[in-house]
Amino acid sequence: MINRLREMNRALLELDLGILFCGAVCQLVGMWFAGHKGMYGAALWLGILLALLGTWHMYRTLDRALDLGDGAAKVMVTAGLLRYGVLCIILGIIMLTDVLNPLIVFLGYMMMKVAAYIQPFTHKLCNMFFHETDPVPEPMPDEETVTEPASLE
Repeated sequence: MINRLREMNRALLELDLGILFCGAVCQLVGMWFAGHKGMYGAALWLGILLALLGTWHMYRTLDRALDLGDGAAKVMVTAGLLRYGVLCIILGIIMLTDVLNPLIVFLGYMMMKVAAYIQPFTHKLCNMFFHETDPVPEPMPDEETVTEPASLE
């Protein structure tokens, strides 16, 4: 399993770990204040699942778009609109059926944003887990300036 985690895209792994960590914190804190603890947990983890799927979709889209060249911007905009459109449809269904609290589902989805801010922390944790260190940045070598001989014209 550790080898499979090593093969996974490191940024995606760190972001997913951040989402799960933030979700666990929200679960623990929210349980003190929630009236319906089961419904709160179900709504929160649905939002977290949507966030995890959103990060996977974003990763796949970026991976494909980097190979496209000129059409990359169009693919990225279309994929972003698709992602947020699906989120709006799911939140709309939740609001119409009144099964879960849509604000808690949205809170779970926003763990993607929080996880992006705590990524330096999850990066350090992953480095400790995999027994790795970041490379030390080195200055760029000076470029030799090549002067062309003056023309005789």
